[in-house]
Amino acid sequence: MIQVRNLTKYYNDFCAVDGISLDINKGEILGLLGPNGAGKTTTLRMLTGYFRPSSGDIQVKDFSILKDTLKIKKLMGYLPESAPLYHNMLVFDYLDYVAGIRGLNREERMKRLRELADLCGLSNIMHKPVHELSKGLKQRVGLAHAMMTDPEILILDEPTSGLDPNQIADIRDIIKRIGKEKTIIFSTHILSEAEATCDRIVIINKGKIVADDSTISLKKKAEKGSSVKLSLSGADPEKAAALLRQIAGENEIRKLESEEKETVSFEIKTSDDFDLRKEIYLKIKETDWIITELFMESKSLEKIFRELTKEN
Repeated sequence: MIQVRNLTKYYNDFCAVDGISLDINKGEILGLLGPNGAGKTTTLRMLTGYFRPSSGDIQVKDFSILKDTLKIKKLMGYLPESAPLYHNMLVFDYLDYVAGIRGLNREERMKRLRELADLCGLSNIMHKPVHELSKGLKQRVGLAHAMMTDPEILILDEPTSGLDPNQIADIRDIIKRIGKEKTIIFSTHILSEAEATCDRIVIINKGKIVADDSTISLKKKAEKGSSVKLSLSGADPEKAAALLRQIAGENEIRKLESEEKETVSFEIKTSDDFDLRKEIYLKIKETDWIITELFMESKSLEKIFRELTKEN
């Protein structure tokens, strides 16, 4: 449904988005992840036609963002990070005003406002001024704004930013319900949000795509590989390292900093989920060293995210 080809955006000499390409399928919920400043918002603003690319193109159906910007905008609903609301208006009046701007007649407005009030959980606050609402409720009103014309594509820029856990869960449930019928692209730097909501995750760092896969595939990759961490008291560091090399084989061994003077610590990274702890325990048991810590840590999606987006 959406094809992004070699999309690039410069601000003077700074390259915010650097030649990214991807296809987004109809009915897909795609999470655009990355640290702050990675280029997520700039990418979304180019997708919506708010920013013109420095080079490259975006095609939505048979339309090009370079030639058919208005036609593409009519297919989309967009919620920026801070919902652009008129705070002195009642929720009903604000949404009715938006419906009028979008060209809905009186009968269509009332029908659509009732649908959105039900979908976004606004029925009990339609009579309240926007400025009295919590941030979570304001986000729901902004979501109703973005959904007013029942767009085929919904683009959300960090929709759960600054919300408490209950509000995050509410927004997540709304996105899932909407995602059954629409193509949704939303950005976040919170991995758990994307993991709980998305069909597919694209990780962007310094303007480049560093990962693009289904949530299930990324989870499987995360599950492959683990590390065993070990702390020994009374051990000679060199002898301990030599003993662990016999056990670890070709797996990587790394000496860790230890806060206690008489303790030496190591990490053994494995490319699979093979548990080395039993063998380590039996070997150490033959010495007079004392094991003060021994545990296995599986690789997580969060760790993959950190590895892909770290500075160096």
